[in-house]
Amino acid sequence: MSTLSPQFGSIIPSQTQQLLNTNYLKFNTGTGADFAQQYLPEIYEAEVERYGNRTLSGFLRMVGAEMPMSSDQVIWSEQNRLHIAYTGVTQANGGTGTNPSTITLNAAGSPTNVVSINDTVVILDPVNGLEAKGIVTASTVGVGTAGNFSVQLYKGTSLTTQGFAASGLKVFVYGSDYTKGTTIGTGSGNSAARNSVNPVLTQYSNSPVIIRNQYVISGSDMAQIGWVEVATEDGTSGYLWFLKAESETRLRFEDYLEMALVEGELNAVTGSGVYQASQLPGTQGLFAAIQDRGNVEVGFTAAGGLTSFDQILKNLDTQGAIEENMLFLQRQTALDFDDMLAALSSGANGGVAYGLFENSEEMALNLGFSGFRRGSYDFYKTDWKYLNDASTRGGIVGISSIEGVLIPAGTSTVYDQQLGTNIRRPFLHVRYRASQADDRRMKSWLTGSAGGAETSTLDAMEVNFLSERCLVTQGANNFVLFKGI
Repeated sequence: MSTLSPQFGSIIPSQTQQLLNTNYLKFNTGTGADFAQQYLPEIYEAEVERYGNRTLSGFLRMVGAEMPMSSDQVIWSEQNRLHIAYTGVTQANGGTGTNPSTITLNAAGSPTNVVSINDTVVILDPVNGLEAKGIVTASTVGVGTAGNFSVQLYKGTSLTTQGFAASGLKVFVYGSDYTKGTTIGTGSGNSAARNSVNPVLTQYSNSPVIIRNQYVISGSDMAQIGWVEVATEDGTSGYLWFLKAESETRLRFEDYLEMALVEGELNAVTGSGVYQASQLPGTQGLFAAIQDRGNVEVGFTAAGGLTSFDQILKNLDTQGAIEENMLFLQRQTALDFDDMLAALSSGANGGVAYGLFENSEEMALNLGFSGFRRGSYDFYKTDWKYLNDASTRGGIVGISSIEGVLIPAGTSTVYDQQLGTNIRRPFLHVRYRASQADDRRMKSWLTGSAGGAETSTLDAMEVNFLSERCLVTQGANNFVLFKGI
């Protein structure tokens, strides 16, 4: 009978510590064993934070506040301008008096004519660079072509003979002029009735959206423990197993609370009465509000320099002229601002404006400007991580992307429809649904039958997150959105 030598799968030990072809494992055959299986692998318990702080929220906490509300809609009213002015009007010769010019308020969307007889007006032609002044001799109340008035010019005969364009003019009232001993009545001329100017508030509204998320882990996976040492973005550190994923779900949801209010859009789809996700009303976020009611600066670069930035200031002068403003910018736009400011303080040897830096060349050469003043405005500049992160708007090239936003600091006075009084609010703030029965600012709860939850027969633990909120952007005409070309 033959004998197997060595026996299949066997290793014959040696009595002394010496290498024999029968007592050591071979890992160079390419089959069976792997050399790495000889030892347990070296495992780093700590998680490597290769992306740094991954959370994006915090922007709205810096610039606004959070306040509860108890309805499906938040409504606020904003003041209109105080003085009487019309743009985009047309003019023609004709009417009563000696060589008057008839001003017709036929611009699209023009308001009702409230100019009265004996009002004194300034007429501007921005195309030809002309200006004229006169007194109103006749006025017809109305909207569009029905609203017109005749102006007797103080100098010259008519607007046409002076070279004014037939359309695209601007007219504003700067006072009135009456003769002695007259009254304002119902007649014509100096005794003509004046048109009463009733203030009209512009009303805006926004609706909250319900934001939800959920993390689910089965009971079996909860019993299979694998520890990981972590240092989370919310400041806690230690060992986690399945709760590592739950922690990240919570952090991601907290970012969604802000991202939804920054990127939110109103849904223009009209519903048919059937509940569909595509027919939800949506909510107006920050970017949408500025593009709808604010100012948009396209293609700001360092090459444009101070000239481009001064155009923004001139436009702010026509709006609320808020003195202090905050700039939240993506990296390239922030560098463009630094380059623009550095050029102002540069020279052959580092700067002609050392005085801005306490005459210190070392300070002047620190080209990371965090704040500056131009004209009567103060600006505080910071990077906005949301615009730089690769998982959101960062790294986008070649499209008309969002590159930054200018937000006015301080508060605004508005009329609150629910309180019935004027209140002061930050220009940008969050409203969330809450009442004595339920607070929906940020809810989280457990369901299932594992992990301490005993609410159903599901062999899992469900961690639920919910919030209902919207963003109120008041005085959007004071905001500026920076967009790429």
